[in-house]
Amino acid sequence: MLDALARISAGKPGRCSSWDRSGRNADWWDFAPGETRVLADIKGPGCITHLWMTQGKHYRECLLRFYWDNAKEPSVVVPLGDFFGLGHGIVNSYQSLLFTASTNNNNKFNEGCALNGYAPMPFKERAVVELVNESSEKHGQYFYVDYERYDKAPPRDLGYFHAEFRRENPFGGWGIEVPVPAPEANIVNKERTAWENNYVILQTKGRGHYLGCNLSVTNFNGNWWGEGDDMIWVDGYKWPPDLHGTGSEDYLNQAWGMQPNAFLRNGSSIHENNTGGYQTSYVHHLENPVRFQREIKVTIEHGHGNHLCNEMSSVAYWYAERPGRVAKVPPVAKRMPVVRSAQTREWLYDKKNQTTSRHVPLNAEMKKMKAQWKKKQGKK
Repeated sequence: MLDALARISAGKPGRCSSWDRSGRNADWWDFAPGETRVLADIKGPGCITHLWMTQGKHYRECLLRFYWDNAKEPSVVVPLGDFFGLGHGIVNSYQSLLFTASTNNNNKFNEGCALNGYAPMPFKERAVVELVNESSEKHGQYFYVDYERYDKAPPRDLGYFHAEFRRENPFGGWGIEVPVPAPEANIVNKERTAWENNYVILQTKGRGHYLGCNLSVTNFNGNWWGEGDDMIWVDGYKWPPDLHGTGSEDYLNQAWGMQPNAFLRNGSSIHENNTGGYQTSYVHHLENPVRFQREIKVTIEHGHGNHLCNEMSSVAYWYAERPGRVAKVPPVAKRMPVVRSAQTREWLYDKKNQTTSRHVPLNAEMKKMKAQWKKKQGKK
């Protein structure tokens, strides 16, 4: 990854930023409620090499949108904080190779934070970067979009950067009353049942490679939210899938739960022990991207056999041969974090803003295990 540092090239550097054109120090842009503004419109061929953004709030209310080569649909549509690896509208300092964040107010909602992104984003004809303020307030944004322009098009085998946001609030699990360690959660989850019921991180068609994701969980019941196997299908359904893992923390390259650390390729940008139940973890497949020729479906169980019902959200990152459409982002009210009462610490569920795309249908084994768990609890 460092082999290009010493290479002399003819790339011409450039930057789009929020600097004050009057020469004074008002180096930010204001966005009215509902306003969309273009942060960068760059003529190609070229490559975006670095993003820096800082703001005081609206990490879930504001959206980033990226368009490549005059495509009608954006190839990136992600809430601002989540794009840089921070879920729930919470800020925290952390470091990975692709993304970093820095703040004086760790593990708090809506505080000032510096966000950096280093994933290369090549393009042939044009790159457009937009910020959309979907909040009901004025939004202030500082930003850099650093890039290089070239005299000739980049090599044909360079892909277009994509990112999409998904959310289930709550995930439609079959047995929220059963904690993860209980044997009643240990049902059979395989074949088409797993294909249909697992939480979906990415499902897309075309040719490219999956680069990784961040995964955010609001842990409603306070028990271990993991243990779900990752299952990744390449170029269509088959059993077993091309990549089958052994547990949530294992896919995130940790073990025995998630520890409060952030490494270059994996870790937690937000840890539930520091936030009262909010977690964001990430894994980036830098040396081992998952390559696909026709399609890919990246999934993970939520709890073993998809029995849990926590809030789940994610951002998937991948490169594709052509600019493509990404998942539609829920409206702003349906992507805001679930909060807790300051007095009772109970979760405040707003049913009208919940988003559950699918409830896991109960099969015979699930019904048996739910009844067994209920009977066991009645004996205590």
